[in-house]
Amino acid sequence: MHLRFVEIFCDVAQRRSFSKGAEAQNVSQSNASQAVSKLEERLGTLLIDRSKRPLELTPAGQMYFEGCREILERFRTIEDRVQAIADRVVGPVRVAAIYSVGLMQMEQTVHRFEQLYPDASLRLDYLHPDQVYQQVLDDKADLGLVSYPRPNSEILSIDWQVQPLVLVVPPQHRLAGQHAVSLSALDGENYIGFTRELTIRREIDRQLKRARVAVQIVREFDNIENIKRAIEAGSGLALLPKPTVWQEISSGTLVAVDVSDASDLVRPLGIIHKRHKQLTTAVRKFIELLQSPSAGLAPVEPVRSISAGKSPAHAAGAASARLTLPQNGHAPGATVSDDGTLIVPRRKRKSRRT
Repeated sequence: MHLRFVEIFCDVAQRRSFSKGAEAQNVSQSNASQAVSKLEERLGTLLIDRSKRPLELTPAGQMYFEGCREILERFRTIEDRVQAIADRVVGPVRVAAIYSVGLMQMEQTVHRFEQLYPDASLRLDYLHPDQVYQQVLDDKADLGLVSYPRPNSEILSIDWQVQPLVLVVPPQHRLAGQHAVSLSALDGENYIGFTRELTIRREIDRQLKRARVAVQIVREFDNIENIKRAIEAGSGLALLPKPTVWQEISSGTLVAVDVSDASDLVRPLGIIHKRHKQLTTAVRKFIELLQSPSAGLAPVEPVRSISAGKSPAHAAGAASARLTLPQNGHAPGATVSDDGTLIVPRRKRKSRRT
């Protein structure tokens, strides 16, 4: 029971909130508060300053949190090793992802993982790319799914996908009937661009400049969904990662045209995790599933860690950004909560989802 109280305290401390910590542990807020109070009674000191919003740890609470987090990590590693002997895949898998990875494809992967490993639980949060890195660094996420991964002294990256960028136009556009065009075909066209702070914008600008192509920027967005909606409305065209427009291509609302003279115009995706962190069997199985053809997200290389400074394709800042949810960008029944968590209807199973 004492270990359970420690787990609850660590989640409350990480999230600086009793309600969010309680939700992460599948207990009521009052139960979470009682668990922390029991620990404080036992230790004879306050761990959390409840007068602050968000909550703040006291000096004693910070010391206790750091020590308990290390103990819990070791405990889970031992549990994982013992369960591996029995060939069981159990425990939580916490994933933070940029939204443009693809809600529908990730939903399929979540369902497949739950079918294969019913005793494991998976939580998937969609966040701004900088928040994805922070979640991994803070041990709030086991894995991060990002574009233009940037490994460093604290973060390792695994090659995942290299997505070609294609020209995306509305069906009535003069280029919609072409199988492929050169970048010069974009010269003078009304263009829907990413905002300038994003790496993908800098990569596209570099390619256009090299080809001596000048487009007319009419709108700028920090997310792919808004760009697609603007193209559908006839505001202009854009260069986008091909997998992000599969649904619109299938439904006929957008047309993708290959770019014949820009083979290196791509968006690399990577799977990041904290350096030196012992990945559980469940987390490793999820990585394997992400890279398998059955995931519907074609991998480009086998799973391997990359040393700091050697990211795939381009070692630069994260290229995707805060993304709004599409009106119909997911399969029936799937929803996304206010905090960006993917909620997928699940088949009946014995274990509960965290």
